[in-house]
Amino acid sequence: MQHEKDKGWTQGISPFHGGEQAIQTRLGVRDRMENIGRRFIREFMLDTHRKFYEQLPFVILGSVDAEGRPWASLISGQPGFIAAPDAVTLQIQARPLSGDPLNHTLRHHADIGLLGIELETRRRNRMNGRIQAVSENGFAIAVTQSFGNCPQYIQKRQLSWLSEQQTTGAQEAQHFSQLTQPIQQLIANADTLFIASRYTENNNSINQGVDVSHRGGKPGFVRIEDERTFIFPNFTGNSFYNTLGNLLLDNRVGILFLDFEAGDLISITGQADIIWESEELKAFDGAEQLVRITSDKIVYLPEALPFRWDFQEYSPSLAFTGEWSKTKI
Repeated sequence: MQHEKDKGWTQGISPFHGGEQAIQTRLGVRDRMENIGRRFIREFMLDTHRKFYEQLPFVILGSVDAEGRPWASLISGQPGFIAAPDAVTLQIQARPLSGDPLNHTLRHHADIGLLGIELETRRRNRMNGRIQAVSENGFAIAVTQSFGNCPQYIQKRQLSWLSEQQTTGAQEAQHFSQLTQPIQQLIANADTLFIASRYTENNNSINQGVDVSHRGGKPGFVRIEDERTFIFPNFTGNSFYNTLGNLLLDNRVGILFLDFEAGDLISITGQADIIWESEELKAFDGAEQLVRITSDKIVYLPEALPFRWDFQEYSPSLAFTGEWSKTKI
């Protein structure tokens, strides 16, 4: 009998849609990634992934609003708030943070992307699926794609829960059409962001949907350009090019920044431009592309998180990446 770890992608179509295939072809890795994708992308979760999700205190979600705009969100609960009763179902017993766009994007049959990430161990797994059911207490996801990610560019941080008295300081969500000075400062100092993207044709193939992914760099790897735009390098990763493949076909994007010490979240939806050739790209060590984000709508959630993180160490991978201040153009 075939062991589940030996069972990869079983569908007749590729695990990658046309946009992902186009990026892979452009960068000369198409055949190799097809073989790797068919081995490591599955239509179900491995038992190790199921157990991993069940021990997490939070996950990152990518969803799409009624206007087709992606958003990246965080949802949390005490470990055990996520259950994986079988290999193709995740049940989440939690509701979105107050003011988070996720409150409006959780709809039956809607595509959703999920990133389970454990900062203290640098472990992360990805899952794409569709909302199977929504209730007052949470929601269920039917898995369509599941795979693990490498630990590159993840900064180690240790999570600690706040007491009930400490969580009463959360403020109402604030909405902006431009990047205010406090938001610009948080973004300019960031070493981590999460990015949500989507691509769906009318045929609703299993290799399409919503993705949400992690990006990390040295503090300041995101550069503010003006009150609506910022830019960051896209470093070498697993070469699946899920995010870039989506953006090639649908450039709408959602970005999430966290203030790990204050518990603030900044959620942005807008458009992304992939920069393939520029003097800045040549000067930025480790960057395969640059990604410029033009923001349309910004949701600021002050002190929204029920926990904080203590910084431990930067990713060793950052030693091979550049900094904006040191780029020579």
